[in-house]
Amino acid sequence: MAMDPAYVEFASDVVVRNQGEVGMHLHAWNSPPQTPLTDDDWRWQPYLIEYPDDVLYAKVAFMTNLLEEIFCIKMRSHRSGRWAFDERYAKALIKLGYLVDCSVTPRVNWRFDRGTPQGGSGTDYTHFPRHAYFIDPNNIACPGDSPLLEVPMTIQYKYSSLVNKFKQVIYKVQGKQRSPAVYWLRPSGGNLESMKHVIEQSLLEGHDYVEFMLHSSEFMPNGSPTFKNERDIEHLYDDLEVLFKWVSMRFQGHTLTEYYTKFTQNSL
Repeated sequence: MAMDPAYVEFASDVVVRNQGEVGMHLHAWNSPPQTPLTDDDWRWQPYLIEYPDDVLYAKVAFMTNLLEEIFCIKMRSHRSGRWAFDERYAKALIKLGYLVDCSVTPRVNWRFDRGTPQGGSGTDYTHFPRHAYFIDPNNIACPGDSPLLEVPMTIQYKYSSLVNKFKQVIYKVQGKQRSPAVYWLRPSGGNLESMKHVIEQSLLEGHDYVEFMLHSSEFMPNGSPTFKNERDIEHLYDDLEVLFKWVSMRFQGHTLTEYYTKFTQNSL
């Protein structure tokens, strides 16, 4: 997207008017430098955390430098492609001066999602913190004293802990491996009430933020399997209008970097 003149014009205007920020997000299989891991990386879509240390860092550095040159701003916020994150990745972000990451999806285990056919898999976030915390670069599941603030996605269990435990026992008996069912703060078509539930539950747990996400491709017809036509998009915008009006009575919108500033000020 950063190579598209129309998007660059749009995003630059957003930044100049201080109505948002541009963050870094890359998918390893199509981001330079090209270093194939399989016979067809576009098919297998390897996780960045499957690459050797030097390649991982080179890809992060290339994308960071590219965005900074195009938008003439320092990259401060980041989200990993396919939600894959590890200690090497965190250290690369720290070295390149990032302040905020939002790759952690608490309660979600991506180990069941394959990368390379030789056995690569995503990150298991099942027991990661659900609140914002400065990352320990030697163990990203734990708070530490690094300058990188982790702001996890807003996700809640679909069922109670008792029901989840029962379901896990059933899955084990059946020889299946599955993560507990969850609700995300993201539209999936007709899930307005569950998104409200996620927000309300997060407030009850004492969270000082909620984090919403949606891919840019999901704003156009047939840009995703979820929103296939004009009617789906109209329903999406209807839900977003209701959700944002409802949530505006509880929260104030911030970029990740703005949240970082408030978080560090409140921590003093």
